[in-house]
Amino acid sequence: MDRTTQMLSSYACGLTYEELSPQTIHQIKRTLIDTLGCAMGGYLSEPAKVARRVASTVSGTIPSRILGTENFSSPDMAGFANGVMVRYLDCNDSYFSPGGGHPSDMIPAALALSDAYGADGRDIITAIALAYEAFCRISDEVGSSGWDQGIFSVIGAACAAGKIMGLDEDQMANAISLAVVPNIPLRVTRMGELSMWKGCAAASATRAGIFAAQLAEQGMEGPFEPFEGKKGLWESALGFPVHLGKFGGGEEPFRITETIFKFFPSQIHTQAPIGLAVELSTQVDPSDIKSIHIQSYSGAVSSASSEPEKWDPKTRETADHSIPFLVAVGLQDGNVTPASFTAQRIADPGLRTLLANMKIEENPSFTKKYPSQYNCRIDVTTKSGKTLTVETSYPKGHGNNPLNDAEVSAKFRNLASPTITDVQCDQALEVLWDLENLPSLDGVFDSLVV
Repeated sequence: MDRTTQMLSSYACGLTYEELSPQTIHQIKRTLIDTLGCAMGGYLSEPAKVARRVASTVSGTIPSRILGTENFSSPDMAGFANGVMVRYLDCNDSYFSPGGGHPSDMIPAALALSDAYGADGRDIITAIALAYEAFCRISDEVGSSGWDQGIFSVIGAACAAGKIMGLDEDQMANAISLAVVPNIPLRVTRMGELSMWKGCAAASATRAGIFAAQLAEQGMEGPFEPFEGKKGLWESALGFPVHLGKFGGGEEPFRITETIFKFFPSQIHTQAPIGLAVELSTQVDPSDIKSIHIQSYSGAVSSASSEPEKWDPKTRETADHSIPFLVAVGLQDGNVTPASFTAQRIADPGLRTLLANMKIEENPSFTKKYPSQYNCRIDVTTKSGKTLTVETSYPKGHGNNPLNDAEVSAKFRNLASPTITDVQCDQALEVLWDLENLPSLDGVFDSLVV
């Protein structure tokens, strides 16, 4: 195997729970709570129903629990179904460097093998930390302009699954190769009018990562130079070699401590504009607005600037990626919630009136400060000529403006409570905050049965 594969495999097999700092362990518990809240919030969505129906047709000798149910499927199909639930609301965590995406999409890979391999809370914590290291360290070097984020998450998912399964270094290396080589997803998933697949693509990568680990466990070999070989990932994605830096452990922080939680159920780049629109909603009557001028960094405004679908969304998936739509909702409703994305709300002609008076453009100084800052500014001019201005660098959920533990629990309740009872929310939070002491994940799954 090439140097990168050997490095990843050696790190994956060698990482232990004891190497994780208390800060890292605590952030992993927060992240799992956030992730499972998103999953239960997405449980009733049509993509989740489709995924569960397909998963329910598959069985095997390795049982893997489907979230929200008492049913089992194969590990890869349970990982897919659970991943679709996690991703549907577009409210799970984010990490951005040159590449990036939503690393908690990989968590279902660790959960998928927990029953069959007798994983306890510490095993799950270690596997999650590992998955995030693989995702984020590669993301730090590889941009995602041509590829979807599954290019990173499939590798992390394979590492997480392989860690729970107890693969040795040779098996883990083959799992990584078998994950990355057949599974290079296209960015077209997130272009133009978005389909249901937007929320399923990362779940598909999770499924592929689990399958790769299962193949490797049984002795399947992958290509020997998946990263550094001719037509390998580095040449295909970048055109030049990559040298990954030091991974988490010792004095080096774990990357999961640098992720961002979302406050609103929408794309990460929309968080700052929504927050500002909600702030403005208390200061101005939407019917009195003459014009709305939004400035942000390039990555935030690019799709709104270049894709007309973001100015007249037809699907939930497009609407939760549309800064213009979400700013209009924030101004009119004073909040953005899962209820903001019904078919009737998306088609509301009153929102189109606000959209018609809106302009969005890049502020180059904001682009220079991204991703350390998520700057956004909104200027609203009223029909009487008054101008209101609001601005932020750190929207709620950003590392410099984080959700505290109580807010993480509250987010879980807000997202999960339409699906499970308040008592179940209490039960789930009690066991999840004590994750490192759980002998198995049974209590977690049981508390979430709809």
